[in-house]
Amino acid sequence: MPNGVMTTFLVTELLFVASGVLIMVVTVMWLNQRKAVSTTGTVAWMLLLDHFPLEALIANAALIFATALMAVPGLIIPTSRGWLKLHGWFVVICSIITLILGINEWIQTLTTRANLLQVWSKQTQEVQSLLQQEFNCCGYTNSTSPPFVLDSVCTSDSVAAAKQGCVGPFANFAERFINIVFTSAFGIVGLDFLLLLCIAMVIKRRKEQLRYRRIDEKRGMGSI
Repeated sequence: MPNGVMTTFLVTELLFVASGVLIMVVTVMWLNQRKAVSTTGTVAWMLLLDHFPLEALIANAALIFATALMAVPGLIIPTSRGWLKLHGWFVVICSIITLILGINEWIQTLTTRANLLQVWSKQTQEVQSLLQQEFNCCGYTNSTSPPFVLDSVCTSDSVAAAKQGCVGPFANFAERFINIVFTSAFGIVGLDFLLLLCIAMVIKRRKEQLRYRRIDEKRGMGSI
């Protein structure tokens, strides 16, 4: 029958695996969406996905699954501490990778507008037009910098001059997405830290059990 320490460890381990499943499922969905054709309602989202490290997320999820498997021998062998220590070190590695990905996205929020200007400048006029239609704006900073694309929203110079540039709504859209991503990453890092504490408690408990067993053996009582 599992004790309280082991039960807490098992629950936290399941949450650790669930975080890997979540990362993998969401990333695969985003990869499929990135392959789709851009439309007025999806063009901004797809441009963000094009510059998001999706392959790194998949690698991180795969490492989480491999790390979780390392806990299995430690669960099967009730006296094992070596497998749990190895498991703990790989949890640290997973945590560091997730933290780096989260910090990278947080840094992006500090230069969102400059980064999006580079993204905007690399797009064709068709894509720029889709962005103008999605956000009801003309040009990036304003209608002349860079120059707007003539379309159903920006029908003339006078109409374009009366509308805001796309930098504001595009940046707000990007920052909402990035904020969700790095906040989720930091939450997963917190879960990894909790799992490390549980691993440490299980190792400590097994070490104490081994010490008591040896004391009893020296007293001639045999192993308990």
